[in-house]
Amino acid sequence: MRADRLVSLVLLLRQRGRMTAETLARELEVSTRTVLRDIEALSAAGVPVYAERGRYGGFELLPGFRTELTGLNHEEALALLTAGAGRGEQVFGLRSALASAMRKVVDALPEGDRAAASDATQRFLVEPETDLLSRRRESDDVPAATMSEVRRAVLAGHKLRIRYAAAGQAPRWRTVDPVGLVTVRDRVYLLATKDDEDRTYRLSRVSAAEALPEPAERPEQVDLDRAWRERAARFLADGHLTVQVRVDPARRDALRGAALAVRAEEPDAGADADGWLRLEVTYQDSWHAEWALWQLGAHAEALAPPSVRAALRSRAAAVVARYDGPPGP
Repeated sequence: MRADRLVSLVLLLRQRGRMTAETLARELEVSTRTVLRDIEALSAAGVPVYAERGRYGGFELLPGFRTELTGLNHEEALALLTAGAGRGEQVFGLRSALASAMRKVVDALPEGDRAAASDATQRFLVEPETDLLSRRRESDDVPAATMSEVRRAVLAGHKLRIRYAAAGQAPRWRTVDPVGLVTVRDRVYLLATKDDEDRTYRLSRVSAAEALPEPAERPEQVDLDRAWRERAARFLADGHLTVQVRVDPARRDALRGAALAVRAEEPDAGADADGWLRLEVTYQDSWHAEWALWQLGAHAEALAPPSVRAALRSRAAAVVARYDGPPGP
């Protein structure tokens, strides 16, 4: 761990020039005292780092010093920097590791390409928190300690003990065999098996986790993309109801938020579409669909199945009848 931090410290000084101990501590997520000890260690190892005192002082490397990190061309480095900058906060709790890797990528570039790559990444935006039709996205909040233990068990192939609260239930401990981690729309899921049956756990519902020393009972190789597709298909087919809906773009986020899943989305191609969207969404059952769509009023229209349209029409007719006349006694 310390060796990685020392490399990151050198790369920060190379790429940014003079930096204070406080700024370095903030970037490396350590104390200023740790930074000062690391500076002493670098100096003792022959790295030409020196301190400039005064109001605008800080630590700096002698001009021309560089590390030897090679093997990436300009486009490879640009691809990594762009991807990392887009989703650095949500990559399975690896924010610090990703930041360190991106510093190494920048340092691996030839001198003439380094500034060009840094400028180019400012021209690309990957997965922003808001899009043209929705409110700010809210990602799951997974404690760092929990994520670290889950990640450790997944990678080491060990059994995992988690304190998990299923929807509508009190949390309880259970021991599972972890298969892999999947992130979907900023939500992180643990794919696992328990008693030889597939299980999927949303990590925001895991309040504590402990990687156990026993090896997990799982296959040596796994096609995680295929496993996720199969589990998603079973989830959507397990007694749930799929509804075709037209919706005003201004209420798209509300529609998506009330549904279990969104299976398809495209602009409405109808003659009177007027910018509306057409979605295929999944609800728990017909009551859930009726309740969710009723909240949207005239800003949404259920197209299929006919049973949902009939239920909403009956409810609307009852409301009209209630208000078609003077107030009751």
